[in-house]
Amino acid sequence: MNDDAVRARFAASADRVAEASLRRLPALESRVAEFVQPTGDERVLDVGTGTGPLAFALAPLVREVVGIDLVPELLEHARAHAGGRYPSVQFVEGDVAHLDVETGAFDLVCERAVLHHVAWPEVVLAEMTRATRPGGRLLVIDQLAPIDPLTAFELDRFERARDPSHTRLLSDGDLRALFEMNSLVLIRSRVDVHERELEPYLDLAGCEGEARDHARSLAPGDSYRVETGWYLLRR
Repeated sequence: MNDDAVRARFAASADRVAEASLRRLPALESRVAEFVQPTGDERVLDVGTGTGPLAFALAPLVREVVGIDLVPELLEHARAHAGGRYPSVQFVEGDVAHLDVETGAFDLVCERAVLHHVAWPEVVLAEMTRATRPGGRLLVIDQLAPIDPLTAFELDRFERARDPSHTRLLSDGDLRALFEMNSLVLIRSRVDVHERELEPYLDLAGCEGEARDHARSLAPGDSYRVETGWYLLRR
């Protein structure tokens, strides 16, 4: 899927994505605070910020957050929610695979649910590493592919039917290999597990009509287990 198609897909579902993000924000805030344990003086870059949930979760804990995303409609929601509540947060439009930032400009660079939407996750992670100062940290939060290759293939096929902007889920092993390629040192990691309900998940992507019927036919079930990996790394 090219950039224009990604913009169109997320522009169409921006309202739903924003509503879901705000609903989950309190839980995300507590998890991020516990996992990242910021010092309070970090300058943060949130790559693929969308409607800004990770930026908002980090904002009370750090000095400054810059959120970058390809989709203007998502950024409009982020700015509207920020209002006067998050004066230390700013949002800019940009390509996560070609970050328009200086090398080593940030103390913490993060992404949440971005890598499985990009054609070249290794490029995005390399850009995230470049933007991080030596000794700084990276936070990667993303859904994990199942270990079994056939199960992973079938899940990706369903995800693409639900949302054509999906490319491929990465496994824990895939991610750790990318970290090693960028000479990143793992500080800590964890895996969150939850049950995902199919119908609300289809709603979130605006998957309707024949596309919805097709996605349902490929779904793992009316509800199914999802694993999300959390990784804190040092450059």
